[in-house]
Amino acid sequence: MSEALSTKTCTPCRGGIPPLERSEAERLLQSVPKWALRDDGARIERAFEFGNFKEALDFVDRVGALAEAEGHHPDISFGWGWVRVSWQTKKILGLHENDFIMAAKTDELYGKAL
Repeated sequence: MSEALSTKTCTPCRGGIPPLERSEAERLLQSVPKWALRDDGARIERAFEFGNFKEALDFVDRVGALAEAEGHHPDISFGWGWVRVSWQTKKILGLHENDFIMAAKTDELYGKAL
């Protein structure tokens, strides 16, 4: 891939386009190898570990701020010492390049949190 996913910006998705084919999703997944395809390739997900509840909550806040800035929002669950982030383009009920861009940016946030 000529441009790193984390340097890209999400493009608005208004629906009406098909989600990525599984083969394309698997190709993009190579750029964010700690993420996994879920729901038969309709979303990607990753779990993150932290030392305590506050660190997990702070990470959730940073991911939320990123999501607002990019206009693309994940599903997030968390508890003491863990966060699970799931990306999917809900308007197309599947994956779009935006989901992989956001996964790469989420990975960068995690790297800064450690």
